[in-house]
Amino acid sequence: MKASEAEILIIPGYTNSGPDHWQSRWEQKLSSARRVEQAEWSKPVLEDWVERVAAEVNASEKPVVLVAHSLGIPTAIHAIPKFEKKVAGAFFVAPPEVDNPKIRPKHLMTFGPYPRAPLPFPTLTIASRNDPFGSYDHADDVANAWGSLLIDAGEAGHINAESGHGPWPEGTMVFAQFLGRL
Repeated sequence: MKASEAEILIIPGYTNSGPDHWQSRWEQKLSSARRVEQAEWSKPVLEDWVERVAAEVNASEKPVVLVAHSLGIPTAIHAIPKFEKKVAGAFFVAPPEVDNPKIRPKHLMTFGPYPRAPLPFPTLTIASRNDPFGSYDHADDVANAWGSLLIDAGEAGHINAESGHGPWPEGTMVFAQFLGRL
């Protein structure tokens, strides 16, 4: 699949993705990409975020490819039962441990635990060995439950602009390969 043949939905996490974040850069570069805007980025409510993602998927004219980062991942996973349109695949980056009582802010735990059923479309999950919001072992566990291919990003932090992943050319290449296989 080519990017132009899909609607690429960018699903940011807690507090949104700033202008230097790789998601923002991809949204600007890919003509078929658009961001799922949430009403409240700093005080997320699971039901509201899920409804917004489902509405965007269901409004799509072409097959959808989800590109979720951090809290956008459990949002997308919880939204799947509400999808009425075809999702071709999902690209997940830096899944947080939303069921970990040490997560801050505490209200993010309302997004957990992750549903563990195999996902109904191909997925790729990229996780870091030193992500402050989620362990690699946790990412491995949920990716395995979903039937998702897991890619080890090494010690890459939270894979965001703050950890040096603004342009993230390696991510762009992996995403292009993922799209090509859909």
